[in-house]
Amino acid sequence: MQRCFELAKLGDGFVAPNPMVGAVLVHNDRIIGEGYHQHFGEAHAEVNCINSVKENDKHLISESTLYVSLEPCAHYGKTPPCADLIIKHKIPKVVISVQDNFHLVNGKGIERLRDLTADKHGNNIEVITGILEAEGKELLKHFLYFHQNKKPFITLKFAQSKDGFIGIKGKEVAISNELSKRYVHKLRAEHQGILVGKNTVITDNPSLTVRYSNGKNPFRIILGNEDDFSKELNIFNNEAETIFLSVDRQQLTVDKALKELYKKNIISVLVEGGANTLQQFIDANEWNEAVVITSDKNLIQDSTFDIQHSVKAPIITGTLQHSFSLEDNNISVLKNSNVLSNS
Repeated sequence: MQRCFELAKLGDGFVAPNPMVGAVLVHNDRIIGEGYHQHFGEAHAEVNCINSVKENDKHLISESTLYVSLEPCAHYGKTPPCADLIIKHKIPKVVISVQDNFHLVNGKGIERLRDLTADKHGNNIEVITGILEAEGKELLKHFLYFHQNKKPFITLKFAQSKDGFIGIKGKEVAISNELSKRYVHKLRAEHQGILVGKNTVITDNPSLTVRYSNGKNPFRIILGNEDDFSKELNIFNNEAETIFLSVDRQQLTVDKALKELYKKNIISVLVEGGANTLQQFIDANEWNEAVVITSDKNLIQDSTFDIQHSVKAPIITGTLQHSFSLEDNNISVLKNSNVLSNS
């Protein structure tokens, strides 16, 4: 099953809102086929796995065990049901890590396979579930959370100085180093959308794209009205699609924003700023994970200007999952234990 997870991760940044899935076909302890879901709307992992079997091994498919990280689908979407493909190839045993909680699947794929155990044609498919389930759910946390809770998985990200500031108004301040920036772009690629507030767009003119990592550019999600911004800003270029969230020029609540994103089928969002936007998500307890980048340098010097114009970092508490250093930056990944899990 670990090999399934490794394969599934190759689709990270390319398959959302679909889940990352990997599949391996094994005959007598020998892998004869493997595949993963590569791009949204294209063939699923099971299809690519079976298609990868060499001609000389095709006769072994009906004697093999299929390992798959997520329950095979049983409905027609952009592709035919994978459960039907498994039945067609008379694969006798299927080992699954996680049951799919998408309402069109949610056990129906497993049921479809198991219903044929006593089939007169002799399919006799054995289905085993829950193998390395915790690891599988971690891999699929964005997808599972979205479908269980009807809102996107939210990751907060900000960089702060050693003395607890994220910037100085009117000044361009670099807190993250080059390695940290590359790490952030990897985070962007792992999420389907990047969200920032109006002031961040006007002040920083960010591109909000993936430039230093593999993956397609996420949706740029802006809290504000489109006509509030100059068309010369980077958010209007054609490098990524930009979504504006607003309610008749009134302040958009976090709850309403999440509902709008759910309607748009965006399963995961990286909230990058500014401080006020981040704090709104924290105060509403609408976040799942947080990535805090802390420099080993103080930002505020001994001057009245710096103190008066400094911007304090958001106040956040959570369970530390892990931490690591990238040169002079320390990266802490926090989990919000007060939100619903994927179980």
